[in-house]
Amino acid sequence: MKWTLAARAEKMNPSAIREILKVTERPNVISLAGGLPSPKTFPVSAFAQACAEVLANDGQAALQYAASEGYAPLRRAVADMLPWDVNPDQVLITTGSQQGLDLIAKVLLDPGSKVLVETPTYLGALQAFGPMEPLAVSVASDSEGVLPEDLAAKSKDGRFVYLLPNFQNPTGRTMSEARRAAVSAAAQAAGLPIVEDNPYGDLWFDEAPPLPLTARNPEGCIYLGSFSKILAPGLRLGFLVAPKAIYPKLLQAKQAVDLHTPIFTQRMVSAVMKDGFLDRHVPTIRALYKQQRDAMVNALQRDMKGLDVEFNVPKGGMFLWLRMPEGIDSTPLLAQAVERNVAFVPGAPFYAGEPDTRTLRLSFVTATVEQIDTAIAALAATVREALAHRMAGQITQQLATAA
Repeated sequence: MKWTLAARAEKMNPSAIREILKVTERPNVISLAGGLPSPKTFPVSAFAQACAEVLANDGQAALQYAASEGYAPLRRAVADMLPWDVNPDQVLITTGSQQGLDLIAKVLLDPGSKVLVETPTYLGALQAFGPMEPLAVSVASDSEGVLPEDLAAKSKDGRFVYLLPNFQNPTGRTMSEARRAAVSAAAQAAGLPIVEDNPYGDLWFDEAPPLPLTARNPEGCIYLGSFSKILAPGLRLGFLVAPKAIYPKLLQAKQAVDLHTPIFTQRMVSAVMKDGFLDRHVPTIRALYKQQRDAMVNALQRDMKGLDVEFNVPKGGMFLWLRMPEGIDSTPLLAQAVERNVAFVPGAPFYAGEPDTRTLRLSFVTATVEQIDTAIAALAATVREALAHRMAGQITQQLATAA
């Protein structure tokens, strides 16, 4: 029997991060690789209570098929928690925000369509867009995200630009108020829709980030959110907010995929969220992650001293971005680091265009402070060893040339 793959299937590739995580499963490896929330933050007792409540009060409905749009009280709760005027009819509950990316790709992209992305950008978005065979164009970016002038220059015929303004994955960077205003203005002037992904926006450490891009132009944006980072990723529960002009097609795409997101999960989350639970719970996540962020920054400042290693200090979220010394490729460096029982994610897979192979991503939220200290010391030793080998190789080559 011969199976013939669709052309779009040929465009599907395994997640580079998921493949890397397999390498890190060996005993004693401290993984700073995965973008997994800390299980310490999962409100298990609140969900146990909500589960019992949902089953006791309306168990049959909770176990039945449901509306594709999502559970009405949850859609209202989502609309109420967003910082601009949102009609619940614009909210679509998704099976994780990753499904939202998939639906957007199916509805808005054709083969060859231009989609603009940050440099670098979220790998999962590139995966979601890929089967639709678009042309992903990388927009020049700095420590605050995309440069408005390059966005304007590359916007012609673009279907949309995909942006993560808050504590971006992978870099941890955040757009300032001034940059958001300029990017929003550039997109509106070009008639370019924005897809704004905000899974980390609630995880700020010292001050909340500026208003979302969508709040500035709701009719020109699709907004994606998630409960994975503030409640639990195993729920696979996210949402999107779309203009009425595009919402029906996104809904139809969802109906074709899974009919609806599990209604039992939706009802549980709705029950957990009532009475201001998130207002009490999310600050505990922020406090924990800030402590771990500080531990990683302190360890990097201490152990990378004397090395030409650049890194940022994120104001929230889960990730920190490093750039290795010249001549160090982070992909082969990973295998050497794993030998020292530490793992990270090489930066190259996060680029739609030419990658910066010197970059890598570290996650600071699942390791303890003690593990972070141990892991960063091991990573620094790995970098020093790689630099020593490179220097030795250069000397050997020079001697060979001279002979």
